[in-house]
Amino acid sequence: MFQARWYQQEAKQAIFNYFRNGGVGNPVAALPTGTGKSVVIAQFLEDVFKAYPTQRVMMLTHVKELIKQNAEKLMSLWPTAPLGLHSAGLNKRDIAMPVIFGGVQSVSKTIKKRNESQLPHFGHRDLVLIDECHLLGPNEDTMYQYIIAELLKINPYLKVIGFTATPYRLKQGMITDEGIFTDICYDLCSMNNFNRLVDEGFLAPLVPKQTNMEIDTSAVKMVAGDFNNKQLQEAVDKDEVTYNAVKEMCQQGHDRNHWLVFASGVENSEHIVGMLNTFGITAASCHSKLKAHENDERIEAFKNGEIRALVNANKLTTGFDFPGIDLIGMLRPTQSPGLWVQMLGRGTRPCEGKANCLVLDFAGNTKRLGPINDPVKPKKRGKGGGGDAPIRICDNCGMYNHASARVCENCDYEFPRQTKLSVDASEDELIKRDDPIVEYFEVNKVIYNLHEKKNKQGVIMAPPSIKVSYFCGLRMFNEWVCLEHSGFALKKARDWWRQRHQEEPPVTTHRALEKVSELTVPSRIKVWVNQKPYPEILSCEW
Repeated sequence: MFQARWYQQEAKQAIFNYFRNGGVGNPVAALPTGTGKSVVIAQFLEDVFKAYPTQRVMMLTHVKELIKQNAEKLMSLWPTAPLGLHSAGLNKRDIAMPVIFGGVQSVSKTIKKRNESQLPHFGHRDLVLIDECHLLGPNEDTMYQYIIAELLKINPYLKVIGFTATPYRLKQGMITDEGIFTDICYDLCSMNNFNRLVDEGFLAPLVPKQTNMEIDTSAVKMVAGDFNNKQLQEAVDKDEVTYNAVKEMCQQGHDRNHWLVFASGVENSEHIVGMLNTFGITAASCHSKLKAHENDERIEAFKNGEIRALVNANKLTTGFDFPGIDLIGMLRPTQSPGLWVQMLGRGTRPCEGKANCLVLDFAGNTKRLGPINDPVKPKKRGKGGGGDAPIRICDNCGMYNHASARVCENCDYEFPRQTKLSVDASEDELIKRDDPIVEYFEVNKVIYNLHEKKNKQGVIMAPPSIKVSYFCGLRMFNEWVCLEHSGFALKKARDWWRQRHQEEPPVTTHRALEKVSELTVPSRIKVWVNQKPYPEILSCEW
């Protein structure tokens, strides 16, 4: 029997509680990408019809992929659901079923056409659910607003419930500041909640690596709060930029299987594909100038592993569900935190064999907009800017961390407490940093020691770890195995142990040290020798 996750049950109940506790507005449930909003929608609808069998509901979204995903999940959890689909992309035109899952464009066109011919359309509806509801703008001339206005004419008591991973809009602030939505009834997108989901394995960690090359957007003008599309593509679509970005993707992503690359336009996406193919990476583009079946075929080939990199131009920011994505190449600068979080969300779905998703942000979005779990949220017009991006860069491994972090999420490097935090990464550092120098070293012996972080008073400040020292001729390289930590550090440590031992990793560091004599010793290691402040061991050979 299917068992909903704790937060899915909480989200569903929060919607009911909102109305039971006197809520008279239109609430929003905010859940990060990859947490299963379709389950919440399905179980909410089933409970609604158990309590009120005569209800009539419409669920709207903007792409056929989301309509199909949500409908399939509903029927898998509630096989007898009275469901009809209304989507031109799915070639379905149901209008009478108690539950209609529809595309906003198709539903809007049908209502308009039937109004003109004096024919009934979808009739009385009690609830409208909107997936990706941040796309519902406050202007009355939008398709969403038109549909809601027409349904309100039939039922003035209609309620609208929204679902999104980004409950804010560019230049308009929070989704509840203006427009139809009034309250956030459930928020799983806060930094602490997001981190809990990662720690519990419901989301895959993102590993945002500082890149050697960053796109210069200083000459790009702004239109409606974001970069001018034409000027942006001109700034990004340069041979030097494409070459350096693809080169770095190949260096950093050599062991990654499914690359999703965000381009700044159709031509830019095609040029990136050409450069990837030159580097020996099988790639294809996905954009609006291709026919629907061509995009579908390329997406399917990507999911099947027939191509390694899928390069898209404003095509796969929402509604694209493929958990295998383990590298995101970002060549799409933006000022929109919503778009930024949605793009990053393509990599947060966990799957077997995937430890994390590497993010190579050539666009500078991390510095501009912050991390996925604490972005710089836009403010309402006249309320000032959104503030500075809360980030810091690890001196040891080059990963972006939240500004409040005391220890790097990737390498467990402890940040100096005396250092004043900077809200932006240094542009000088990005320019002056050398390309990675990677070398192979034959391993003569390996030594394992207990490592404990202590302050000046001798007090242990963190869980113990194993310090592993590789002796390679006259050189020695170190790495730390953190079996008692959490998050990515623990995942990395357990994978490290499984490479070297047939048994599952011990729970404690001391137990692991008792068994190190049984570990397989690598014959050769691959080292990033000019990484600062210490060389980084990238992989081992046996």
